[in-house]
Amino acid sequence: MNESSNTKHYSGSGEMKVETFYRPFLVFVVGYLFLRITGKKAVAEMHSFDLLYTYILTNIISMPVEAGNVGKAFTYAGIIVILYKTFIHLSTHNKLRWILYESPTVLIQNGDIKKTGLKKVRMPINQLLSQLRVKGYTDTQSIALAVMEETGSISVIPKSEYRPIQPKDLKLPVKKEYVPIPLIMDGQIVYHNLKYLQLDQSWLMKELNKTGNEVQNVILATYLEDGSLFIDNNDIQDHKNDPYYYKPGRNN
Repeated sequence: MNESSNTKHYSGSGEMKVETFYRPFLVFVVGYLFLRITGKKAVAEMHSFDLLYTYILTNIISMPVEAGNVGKAFTYAGIIVILYKTFIHLSTHNKLRWILYESPTVLIQNGDIKKTGLKKVRMPINQLLSQLRVKGYTDTQSIALAVMEETGSISVIPKSEYRPIQPKDLKLPVKKEYVPIPLIMDGQIVYHNLKYLQLDQSWLMKELNKTGNEVQNVILATYLEDGSLFIDNNDIQDHKNDPYYYKPGRNN
């Protein structure tokens, strides 16, 4: 009897340990897949029902960790994902969009602060001014239009006389913008970018050898417009108390 009960005890204990590991792992993986199926919109924009969807889905997929009914929880989560995708699809139609989403609210128009708009979004003046400072605006008179978007973010359009000068204003020719292409990130080679540029690892190693760098010591290496390689490594340069290289804190 004792040996049998001990065997059952150890067996049950082993199963419990395995279950304790696989259940949270399974919940995490399935929850991640559901969010990937939903798309970036649920995380990036967060409208009212985006928040509701995320809150409900989070609660549903976390239920199996405590309750143990994995199948039912995942079924419910799948239904919520389908409903959410349906709402997203419906929101692409202009007539339904104005029902599902809140309309943007004007906070400043032609330099005048709209009290009705602030009251509608329940935003005090000091918070509005703070949001404007974050965006680089200190004077409301310089703003043509400030709007709280349906996502809760504030968009600001300055008056024409206060906007930054564009090259087009000065009739200056401007070349096409080039985005440096990462070839090494955190000591790891980005092979798909090498392939895209029709380069190989031997070319990269040759360029690194010219500068005396090794792959594992490179934080970032990017392919520049002129075909050269920019390298940012872990080496710390001593600038001998140069004021231009001051770092706040005691470790400067």
